[in-house]
Amino acid sequence: MKNEELRIAFDYFERKGWKPFPFQIQTWNDFLEGKSGLLNAPTGSGKTFALWIPVLLEYIAQNPKDWQRPKNNGIQLIWVTPLRALAQDIQKAMQEVCYSIGLPWTVSVRNGDTDSKERQSQKKKPPECLVTTPETLHILLAQKDNQLLFQNLKAIVIDEWHELMGNKRGVQVQLALAYIKTICPGKFRLWGISATIGNMEESCRVLLGKELPIHIVKAKVNKEIHLKTVYPDELEKYPWSGHLGIKLIDKVIPIIESHQSLLLFTNTRAQTEIWYHHIMAKRPDWAGLVALHHGSLDQSVRTWVEEALHSGKLKLVVCTSSLDLGVDFRPVDAVIQIGSPKGVSRFVQRAGRSGHQPGLPSEIYFVPTHSLELIEAAALRNAMEKGEMESLHTPTMTYDVLIQFLITLAVGEGFRPLEIFQVIKNTYTFEHLSQDDFDWVLSFITEGGKSLGSYEEFSKVEVDESGLFRVKDRKTAMRHRLSMGTIVSDPMLKVKFKNGTYLGMIEEYFLSRLRPGDRFFFSGRNLEFVAIRDMSAIVQLSTKKGNNTPSYMGGRISLTSKLAGKIREILENASKGVFESEEVAYIAPLLDLQERLSLIPDSQTLLVEKNISREGYHVFFFPFEGRMVHEILGALIAYRISVTYPISFSIAMNDYGFELLSDAPIPIEDILEEDVFSEDNLMEDILVCINESEMTKRRFRDIATISGLIFQGFPGKPIKFRHLQSNSGILYGVFEDYDPDNLLLKQAHREVLDMQMEKDKILEAIRKINRQQIILKVPGQFTPFSFPIMVDRLRAQLSSESLEDRIAKMRAQMIEG
Repeated sequence: MKNEELRIAFDYFERKGWKPFPFQIQTWNDFLEGKSGLLNAPTGSGKTFALWIPVLLEYIAQNPKDWQRPKNNGIQLIWVTPLRALAQDIQKAMQEVCYSIGLPWTVSVRNGDTDSKERQSQKKKPPECLVTTPETLHILLAQKDNQLLFQNLKAIVIDEWHELMGNKRGVQVQLALAYIKTICPGKFRLWGISATIGNMEESCRVLLGKELPIHIVKAKVNKEIHLKTVYPDELEKYPWSGHLGIKLIDKVIPIIESHQSLLLFTNTRAQTEIWYHHIMAKRPDWAGLVALHHGSLDQSVRTWVEEALHSGKLKLVVCTSSLDLGVDFRPVDAVIQIGSPKGVSRFVQRAGRSGHQPGLPSEIYFVPTHSLELIEAAALRNAMEKGEMESLHTPTMTYDVLIQFLITLAVGEGFRPLEIFQVIKNTYTFEHLSQDDFDWVLSFITEGGKSLGSYEEFSKVEVDESGLFRVKDRKTAMRHRLSMGTIVSDPMLKVKFKNGTYLGMIEEYFLSRLRPGDRFFFSGRNLEFVAIRDMSAIVQLSTKKGNNTPSYMGGRISLTSKLAGKIREILENASKGVFESEEVAYIAPLLDLQERLSLIPDSQTLLVEKNISREGYHVFFFPFEGRMVHEILGALIAYRISVTYPISFSIAMNDYGFELLSDAPIPIEDILEEDVFSEDNLMEDILVCINESEMTKRRFRDIATISGLIFQGFPGKPIKFRHLQSNSGILYGVFEDYDPDNLLLKQAHREVLDMQMEKDKILEAIRKINRQQIILKVPGQFTPFSFPIMVDRLRAQLSSESLEDRIAKMRAQMIEG
């Protein structure tokens, strides 16, 4: 690279008042030398410029005399981002560089929000840079003559790779990259951008595939994070999830007042609506300065919020993870986190939205939603100080994604099995795919497999005389294009005013419980439900306020292993009287009460508590392994007990433990003597207990949707949730009875083991318990550790108002006791 081209980059930075970081210069040089790799850099350190600038410099070097003249260059770079919200900001930042240096390139966005006119324009005259999502990248592969799109491609960049690698969207990316490599005439470079994760080398290997060498560029940018915890005036010794958060609003308002601009993050869309509602009730004078942002709001509302953030018009945005990635808006002064984010990486990512410039510290306030979350604040502080992050692992053998991918290719140019088999095996996810399993997949897409062969709609792909696999039926092709993607949510209905004004989307299951006249809070407004018409929920503004807020399936995040381990360390030290941080010192009276009533377990102890109440007989177990592991452990122990004793249970769990409740006495002393945590027949017992639960059927419904077995409906006419459940349930039953070796059925079992419950974590948890001393306590009343688990069970049965009343009475009884 000549100094002349590099001078263009340095001049651009100089005009901005910046100086390139060493990692940016290294990335420029590595890219220009033809290397592929993974860039590891914190939020706000200039990652976009590290990989956009060298693409421009290379073009200028290759066209020294006429680089400032407009040409039909075709797509030179594809920039893949996990969120639509990121796309507009990245496009603006990239386009600004081109304008500034005088390069007549076009940067365009292509995703689900791109209208047909813009799509046609991009097809006639492709932009030099296309910013897109994993789903839309696959839609490009479903086009006829898709090779023409990629014929001039020089590079693909996968942004925020840590958000994709651990899920099926990352598998989509792997398959697309492996295929594009085979149809791209030149050798393009492949780069990923990722925040810090625990297994960076494996992350790089998954991205680059089997053929490219691992190459990682690490930014040595010191990013200070100042964590400030908000404490209640009075410590609640009987905590319960979600209870405390909004009660601290009088402490949150002064924080907002003292800053020019903030983001307030919650973990769920429902919490976002609730916090916005309460903040505006406290400070109506902030109208126009406060906005909310989450994935169910109308796109135009979200776009307005993002643009208002850019221009500095907003003081506060109340949001979910929809804004915690690298959106390049003007940096905010501070971030407020409501409740534990349940993971170190997620917390660091959100903190990085403040001081979103190199060298500036990030300031984040932690607002607990119950007292025990202060332990999680202490764990986050400890992990950040030591630089410890979670590891991510990509799913393997996801046949539903593979089936969708092959049908996508068949809708487009078609494929030949011999060639595509090798392409698929070049990915990390499918490197161990056997010929037999691949043949099964081919049979499934062409004939419906062993059990669906007599139903025409499942025979989607035809084989022509030359051996090319193609989708020839136009209806099948159209349905497939509408169904592409791996994000499976429950059916959503549009929410509209009577005049047709669109507010956003709410899941069907919430709306199905409403009656005309019921009130709820959504999109920052008090609404009254009128009716369901033409698959839309018709609403009107209400002068009366309602406490009902839409909640969404899958809203609960489980504690990561990293954070769970930190919590065990903190509790063990606390049991010895060592309080490592201000948060743990604050909740010392709560821990003292737990110790007096029962026990604070250390790493060598499994605490079990036994209690009796008017509800029945309770047994609580405290492994401290996270909600998902406890869901399976609870089902496993309940199943093993039921084999010997004729007892039925209801099961409740949180991140710290789980509860078995029965209306009959539970002989827990005898049960523990019988080695209920034995590793003997462990996997068989787990399979039986999860098959008897709804977990596998729920997982199968998602797999059936991704693989195209179930069609979710046309735009504006989604199929009702109960019909989808019914359809997937019928298919599940057919496969169980007539096709037990069906790979999608096996995948459903495996995903519950590997993904939902994380099989390795379950095995490790059982082994850990078997190394521990099990101590049974009979405290005579609920303890600070058991109380929140019981409340979580009650929450599923009672409205929020009656739950508050019930808990107030229970706490009063315990305090009197």
